[in-house]
Amino acid sequence: MIANTGKLAGRTIFITGASRGIGKAIALKAAKDGANIVVAAKTAETHPKLPGTIYTAAAEIEAAGGKALPCIVDIRDEAQVQSAIDQAVKKFGGIDILVNNASAIALVGTAQLDMKKYDLMHDINIRGTFLVSKLCLPHLKNSNHAHILNLSPPLNLSKHWFTNHVAYTIAKYGMSMCVLGMAEEFRPLNIAVNALWPRTAIDTAAIRMLTGTGEHSRKPDILADAAYAILSKDPKAASGNFFIDEDVVKEAGVTDLVPYACNPANADSLMMDGFIDDEPCDSSKELLNIYNSRRAATKGNRLFHTSTASFASDDEKKADSGSQSQIRLLFEDITKTLNTEIVGKTQAIFQFNVKGKEEGVWYLDLKNGEGSCGQGEPPSPADATLTMDSKNFFDMFTGKLKPANAFMMGKLKITGDLQKAMKLEKLMKSLKSKL
Repeated sequence: MIANTGKLAGRTIFITGASRGIGKAIALKAAKDGANIVVAAKTAETHPKLPGTIYTAAAEIEAAGGKALPCIVDIRDEAQVQSAIDQAVKKFGGIDILVNNASAIALVGTAQLDMKKYDLMHDINIRGTFLVSKLCLPHLKNSNHAHILNLSPPLNLSKHWFTNHVAYTIAKYGMSMCVLGMAEEFRPLNIAVNALWPRTAIDTAAIRMLTGTGEHSRKPDILADAAYAILSKDPKAASGNFFIDEDVVKEAGVTDLVPYACNPANADSLMMDGFIDDEPCDSSKELLNIYNSRRAATKGNRLFHTSTASFASDDEKKADSGSQSQIRLLFEDITKTLNTEIVGKTQAIFQFNVKGKEEGVWYLDLKNGEGSCGQGEPPSPADATLTMDSKNFFDMFTGKLKPANAFMMGKLKITGDLQKAMKLEKLMKSLKSKL
């Protein structure tokens, strides 16, 4: 990981949403230099589901070597933002760096999104970023090391980043558009304005809410290290950039990214984040190794049939093709793995609307009895309906494509209960070991 150099010692950094997660990680990294941190967040009292408050974060910052000012701030409220800025200037003498980290997320389609959530995302992500930047500007102008860093994605206009969650995309891209505009507007003032975004999922409360686990995510430390590297630069050296965390830390000399993984065993099968068109990391190397070892064990006389994870001779495969689809064979194998334990853990019914080469409707009932699956609509109403191409469907069930990745990349459309749909992540990992 990136070593602290002391370049942020004595600098005052105003961080929104710094009571937990990525914001707190950035604060703690800067605190090791002896920086002054303004913890601007809403959580003043312990939340039953979310750990950390502005006061516990402040205590950690001071224990790490920095100075902290906890401020109760809802960045939608101009008076609260101005009050926190005034307190920071009074205590620390000014503001050198602003990190616009606070954000709201709702990954749902147009019909499913209520306007209250729409307004929340736009008020926090776009308006909040603009407001805090505007009010900090007079003090950033007086600094000789002025930076604004927005936690927002590169502006990618590929349609699949809009298809499943257009409102969220607009809200995050609004933050990124602030980077584009303010970088040029503030360039004559020697204020650097940049964006930072993760290549993979980061283990935060939002990711755990979406997927139920952080097992295939990286720690917030990688963003903290990347932010530290960016904010340590001379403001004149880099402005108007859309940095990706992995690229930044590699440029800074980090060669081993495994320590950033929440589970080092999953370092090669991490869930990709949204808005980046790279193909997701998957376990294809592992599948290839299994294929090669089994092929060698049978001396090349038989073919590995990926849809059933079993072997078939050339004649058998020819006879099988045309009479049974890969998806049908896959569901036949899934049927053999179902039991009351899986049903008890999942408690959801899924409908799959498959398009393309093997178009059809399939279901997986993991709510009743010992579970069941097959072709057609489920006997009981589905909790979640997933629509995708047959190739993507097959890749999901063989471990090549994670549901959360597919959803974020626009390869999978989900209607109904999103959280239950994402339970398929764990289920498919379990099924893969048994198929």
